[in-house]
Amino acid sequence: MPEAARKYNSNTYNYYENTVYTNRQPRSLRPEYTNIQAVPHKTQPLKRAADNKKIQRNYLIHRIISVCFILLFGIFVMPKGFQKFTVPVFIGNPYKNIKTDFQNLRYPTENYLANDWFLGKNFLTGAELKKPKMENLKENQRLTGLENEIKQLMSQYPSIEPSVYVWSYDDGSYADINADTLYSAASIIKLPVLAELFRAIEKGEVSLSDKMSLTEYYRSEGSGSLQFKAANSNYTIDKLARMMITESDNSATNMLVAKLGSMTRINNALRSWGLTDTAIATWLPDLRGNNHTTARDMAKILYNIDNPDFLNINSREKIFDYMSHVHNNRLIQAGLPSSTVFLHKTGDIGKMLGDAGIVFAPYGKKYIVVILANRPHNSPQGRDFIVKASEVIYNFMVK
Repeated sequence: MPEAARKYNSNTYNYYENTVYTNRQPRSLRPEYTNIQAVPHKTQPLKRAADNKKIQRNYLIHRIISVCFILLFGIFVMPKGFQKFTVPVFIGNPYKNIKTDFQNLRYPTENYLANDWFLGKNFLTGAELKKPKMENLKENQRLTGLENEIKQLMSQYPSIEPSVYVWSYDDGSYADINADTLYSAASIIKLPVLAELFRAIEKGEVSLSDKMSLTEYYRSEGSGSLQFKAANSNYTIDKLARMMITESDNSATNMLVAKLGSMTRINNALRSWGLTDTAIATWLPDLRGNNHTTARDMAKILYNIDNPDFLNINSREKIFDYMSHVHNNRLIQAGLPSSTVFLHKTGDIGKMLGDAGIVFAPYGKKYIVVILANRPHNSPQGRDFIVKASEVIYNFMVK
């Protein structure tokens, strides 16, 4: 081998020995690190041991919690689920006389929220109908002048929150102040009960000559004289309907609602009429105001009493007879001249006072008026406002 080649190989080997091989040695043995003192890590094994103990302790706690949960689930939940669901569905009920109501299990709220009934089943139905049984009031010109006068009167009664709706038979002109706001219906809810009663009479389901007995189940406090009558005394449907309207008798109302088939029947009728904001939710007296309506809905009911497609002439005459003899004449009627005829129904509970009816004024003037007034509990200012509002409305409508 030539001398130059031997020197090249020798230099390459020395470089490999001095660099590559040296870098493969532990750092503590390399020349460049020989002057660095190694620092022993004495705490690392102790830290790992502590971490291991903590993990074991957490694992033990998790296992205890899991075991307790499984035990509780197995003791309390599984037996009930097995008896209530697994046995009836898959094994069958060992007690043949007891039937499982799967409809109630699937829809547990329908029994008390239902507004329709078919073949013994309760249903929830909407109010969106293609052709409601009631006609809408045909509203034309808005009586802004009348509304301003009523609002000026309202400023004098800051504690009263009224809802007012007025509609003229002459030209469809109307006034609307909060007419679509929900209010407690109080005894004004008896108007839709009366309307549904006569629709049932026209269908042959009920007769005015039918009789019902006053039992303790129907006896109700509040307005009306029936609550003081002898138990098991008999009354015709005609008598009960008259007492419901003229005396606002709560006991008579509850008897008629039961005769029609419960509150569900009334609510279903209201939806079929196209009324979305009126409902009866509790037996009377409704002192908490759970039954609700709007001024516009009540005006619509009053208007359709004259609708021959809704009630026939015999029903209309009988209803108007009841409504012309209402005992309470201290609200809208107190603001009308004695020469007018007023067919109406009042409502009175602690937080709300109201009146709804049809005014027949001299010279052929005729209009619907509904006034509902929220008030401080039993405040006489509610009555004062309604009387003065009635005066304002009458003077405006007959001028």
